[in-house]
Amino acid sequence: MNIIIFSHGKESGPDGSKIKLLRQVAEKNNFDTVSLDYRQCNNADERIALLENYLESTEAEQIILFGSSMGGYVSTVLACKKSVKGLFLLCPALYMNDNEYSYREFKPQCTKIELVHGLNDEVVPYEHSIRFAKENNAVLNLISDDHRLLNSLAFLEMRFEQFLRHILPS
Repeated sequence: MNIIIFSHGKESGPDGSKIKLLRQVAEKNNFDTVSLDYRQCNNADERIALLENYLESTEAEQIILFGSSMGGYVSTVLACKKSVKGLFLLCPALYMNDNEYSYREFKPQCTKIELVHGLNDEVVPYEHSIRFAKENNAVLNLISDDHRLLNSLAFLEMRFEQFLRHILPS
């Protein structure tokens, strides 16, 4: 079984518009999907624990982590602790100068990493994704959009499909 675990952002939920769209892409490409619900978590550390517990309970052969904003931070932290097949991030909240985010160094245990970040992001500076991409040899897509990336859904769909096709070739 190959599974994609979706982790939503701080102000979103497990069935947000981007996750709904990208879940369809994943299922069309024969991936099982799970979208964790972090809304009951009070902070990023609780989200990390929730994802970590889920990962310990799954019997998936290949795991791909997807994260948006705070969910990108959570997915990245777990990819640093556990070997995963891939990491796909949207405007990840990395290198934030905020007590909410205790991890400051990121070395994911995977070679397939792709990010999409809006150049007009008002929440997470896109320069943080440039730094992460440089340090981790990741594919980085900088696009003309804001933090929510709602004007770029067709682009996200296309990039995610290409990412999945390259990560587990048939």
